[in-house]
Amino acid sequence: MDAVLVLNADLGPLHRVSFRHAIRMLVRQVAVVHEAEPDRIVGVWPMPKVLRLVQYVVTKWRYTAGPAWSRPGVVTRDGGRCGYCTDRATTVDHILPRSRGGRNTWKNTVAACGPCNQRKGDRTPAEAGMVLRVKPTAPSWASLASR
Repeated sequence: MDAVLVLNADLGPLHRVSFRHAIRMLVRQVAVVHEAEPDRIVGVWPMPKVLRLVQYVVTKWRYTAGPAWSRPGVVTRDGGRCGYCTDRATTVDHILPRSRGGRNTWKNTVAACGPCNQRKGDRTPAEAGMVLRVKPTAPSWASLASR
């Protein structure tokens, strides 16, 4: 078993934890088994697939600001496709290159395939004669989780 889903006390999904972490949560009595593997037992508990927290955890931070920028997040936001040619993306490209002051932000990065990223180099898309087929936006938590 790879991971165990953790639900908040109101049954809203929070995150996944390792099996080992799930057992520690059961021992500390911060969670109870909500769904288990049939006919499998670990100590005194059934083998957990889903845990439910005993007390509600406020997750307001999740919804007030969007997720922090990350390379995997950019690739997920763009559906794993290159922003220039729509092939499979393997890297992230800065629209305004970092060498010219471009930052790691959601609106300045786009997923890119290796050849397009190499061809663009440290130029803007207009200078490289390349058309950006997507408009980079800052994603919400929900949009990243649904992919």
